[in-house]
Amino acid sequence: MKKYIIYSLIAFFFAGTIIAQQTPAPKQTQAYSIEGATAHLGNGQVIENSLIMFNNGKITFVGSANNKIARQGTVVNAKGKHIYPGFIAVNASLGLAEVDAVRATRDFDETGSMLPHIRSLIAYNAESRVIESMRPNGVLIAEVTPRGGTISGTASVMQLDAWNWEDAAIKADHGIHINWPGSFTSGRWWLGEDPGLKPDKNYPKNVQSIKNYFANAKRYLAGSKDQKDLAFEATKGLFDGSQKLYVHVNGQREITDVVATTKALGINNVVLVSGDGAEKVADLLVKNNIPVVVDRAHRIPDNEDDDYDLPFRNAKILLDAGITVAIGMQGQMERMNTRNLPFYAGTYAAYGVDKEKAVQMITGNAAKILGVEDITGTLEVGKDATLFISKGDALDMRTNVILDAFIQGRKISLESHHTTLWKRYNKKINGK
Repeated sequence: MKKYIIYSLIAFFFAGTIIAQQTPAPKQTQAYSIEGATAHLGNGQVIENSLIMFNNGKITFVGSANNKIARQGTVVNAKGKHIYPGFIAVNASLGLAEVDAVRATRDFDETGSMLPHIRSLIAYNAESRVIESMRPNGVLIAEVTPRGGTISGTASVMQLDAWNWEDAAIKADHGIHINWPGSFTSGRWWLGEDPGLKPDKNYPKNVQSIKNYFANAKRYLAGSKDQKDLAFEATKGLFDGSQKLYVHVNGQREITDVVATTKALGINNVVLVSGDGAEKVADLLVKNNIPVVVDRAHRIPDNEDDDYDLPFRNAKILLDAGITVAIGMQGQMERMNTRNLPFYAGTYAAYGVDKEKAVQMITGNAAKILGVEDITGTLEVGKDATLFISKGDALDMRTNVILDAFIQGRKISLESHHTTLWKRYNKKINGK
């Protein structure tokens, strides 16, 4: 009986290693030269028949393959293929939950309302099997964002191939996320109220509570700090400009109030998230240099009187107005659906956004909004070699076939639970 138990334990741990996440790739030790591919630089520019070289995790050359410069290290013939910067998922909760139906795996929402000191960074699970399913579609970087409350907490930018959160962090605690109240409320049918929308009489009060909180934080930071307040301490970066305030807000009136309130408080680095109605106040956003993280395209309109296709067109409207736009992931099944990021960009492209601008929304624009544009987001000399080679157009699910991917120069695994099952049942279907 004792031997049986021992053998069972050995089998259990062996099985666990088989289904676990792949071991993160080791540090780059040899240079790479990728030539012949169509390079989508992530800034709206394209180089046909390109040459991309990188070493020690950094890009060392970007140009034409016709250039006579000596190739370095391993030469990859990518003729007829496409090369992109790693796609960046903004406003995602990757690594903060594994199975939505299992409460013990959900770590994206803390008890309380005003929680600027809650850090998504230290709750991030680098070994999530959901995370490994991002990489085969080219999603290599994500902003890991908390949820819930009025002030949800601080987000961090992570690369998606790491042993732990310390290794994964590209930029820690770069911004604080806040949920702005709405000026309308739905009636609670279970209390006999009219289920339709009606003005929320508590809206001014709710806005004032936010104003009061940040005003108190500002006074605390300017004072003697006899008693340390961790929550107020966490807001310091908003006032000195080292952090951004990501405001989840919908509605023309609400967006106008956000702009006025943050200006009055001296918070200058503001990003709108979701931003339903932002197209109606585009001039105000351009004047105040406020970017927008739009929701993913595959959804129905938010309001009854919206055009049926507004969720597909709003990115173009904002881009045409001169606003910096990226794509956010919040919504139903958001962690699993984050792998579809390139296809959301493809949908925006199908509804008027120039194809390279659609790529830019999930590369260069996303990096700029997250404050990591000096590190990643575009294929430029000196930036991290976080990129991938696709068999075809990476925004089209029919041709998004990733052949090789690199994070900071490290050649990463493209295997996941999905690819394992695909290979398994492909053999069954083909009778092999």
